[in-house]
Amino acid sequence: MPLPNARSFADILQEIAANIGEIIRSEFRLAKIELRNSALKAITSAGALATGAAFAFYALGFLLLAIMFALRLALPEWLAALIVFLISSIVGAALIGAGVQELKKVNVVPERTAASVKEDVRWVKQQIS
Repeated sequence: MPLPNARSFADILQEIAANIGEIIRSEFRLAKIELRNSALKAITSAGALATGAAFAFYALGFLLLAIMFALRLALPEWLAALIVFLISSIVGAALIGAGVQELKKVNVVPERTAASVKEDVRWVKQQIS
């Protein structure tokens, strides 16, 4: 004789399927939020980098002209221009390297979502077995 509060096997499977569907939808929502946050950080960083670079470019141009004019008083013009070029190239390469390192710090992998999905897979396996 079946118990009055006992659920059928089909009811249990149907509930598990509904729970799995809700878990999957929740994981997609979490991944979407994490990716949006990472993208906003990257966009903000890139925008600030580009704006600062534009202003620095113009300021640097005038500074380099001033240095070249000052060196021209003691050296031939071609040598003054060459010295300014070499120093500018070295500084530019260092700044580009620093900017690339900062952009590499932006995490585009939704780590919390990945961990949560692994946990969900373990839960589903426990429910099935």
